[in-house]
Amino acid sequence: MPMATQVPDDQALHRIAVDVGERLRAGRHMLATAESCTGGWISKVVTDIAGSSEWFDCGMAVYSYEAKQAMLGVHPNTLEVHGAVSRETAIEMVSGALVHSGATVAVAVTGIAGPGGGSPDKPVGTVWIAWKRRGDYARAELFHFAGDREAVRRQTVAAALAGVGRVLE
Repeated sequence: MPMATQVPDDQALHRIAVDVGERLRAGRHMLATAESCTGGWISKVVTDIAGSSEWFDCGMAVYSYEAKQAMLGVHPNTLEVHGAVSRETAIEMVSGALVHSGATVAVAVTGIAGPGGGSPDKPVGTVWIAWKRRGDYARAELFHFAGDREAVRRQTVAAALAGVGRVLE
């Protein structure tokens, strides 16, 4: 489980997004996002880049169980048994983002940004991120980020986009 050590500022997030965008464009890929704990922040960072419509398809901010089910096809049993913040939910979210979009690459994030909502099993800063290319298996990674709500969310955005870059390698 990676632990982030530095909270990225706006410029750092922008640099990561520009790099990922160039790689998506070069590979003729389109990106979709499924975001719970970031509430659309990944989509915002991506669409701050002029020309992102060439490689960004859509973003879905899905906080409630109902939205995860309706928009992404997350199975109710997955949420009941594993919870929203789980490997299983992240994988179903990223798979659903590809099914419900025209994208070829997707990223999904689900976590506990705080300040409340944590538990001994899943403390504040617990985040699952999943990535998938159309036709490939999804991969998911557990992160434990430190800091306040904004710090957790910033680190999540950076890790999510960096992972998209790795998926494109």
